[in-house]
Amino acid sequence: MTSSTGEPIVRLEGVTLNLRSAAGEVNVLRGIDLEVSAGETVGIVGPSGAGKSTLMMVTAGLENPTSGSVAVAGTELVGLDEDTLARFRRDKVGIVFQAFRLVPTMTALENVAVPLELAGRDDAFEAAADALGRVGLSHRLEHYPEQLSGGEQQRVAIARAFVARPRLLLADEPTGNLDGATGDQIIDLLFGLARDDGTTLMLITHDMALAARCGRMVRVADGRVVEDGATDRAHTDQAAE
Repeated sequence: MTSSTGEPIVRLEGVTLNLRSAAGEVNVLRGIDLEVSAGETVGIVGPSGAGKSTLMMVTAGLENPTSGSVAVAGTELVGLDEDTLARFRRDKVGIVFQAFRLVPTMTALENVAVPLELAGRDDAFEAAADALGRVGLSHRLEHYPEQLSGGEQQRVAIARAFVARPRLLLADEPTGNLDGATGDQIIDLLFGLARDDGTTLMLITHDMALAARCGRMVRVADGRVVEDGATDRAHTDQAAE
């Protein structure tokens, strides 16, 4: 297991996940050991079916492992009930998916305010408006998802993910539904917000060039971590210090 310096915000030890299918039991994760330090940017790469997205789901507490330990931001997730996990994600973890997952009957402002309202914050809409301003959508607060372009919808999703200033941001193929130019803008935004907030970023992607923008790259194959190391970007950043 490769461990970076600094306080681990993510620690997975011996994580396995077995799922039942019509063809029998499928071993999706086969003993994952992984540590991610606070403030790191980590690209998770590998072929389709390697277990990348499942690894993200386990890290977010959206999927329970068959065995092993999953500790995120000092909280052991294994064994927690659904309500506790939901509160944990609300307070500590932001998630951006390939599909934007916005509520179609809510405006951009309402979509971003939802997690803060659930947390009982009186400033939910004020904070949501600020978050939308950070992603360049101050002029779209009252627009519904169908009135927004794909890039704008993903910006709303990013604003929602960052609005509570999470310690960890998980992004699963965040540019998968976007054209190249729009995707580049979204990635620049994602990295910029993570840097400004000191948020740890784990980026699931099939794009090696995109993963190389992270300070570290973890390669997953057949449910295992098969490679883990610093990227050229990390070496460049170190040289500039």
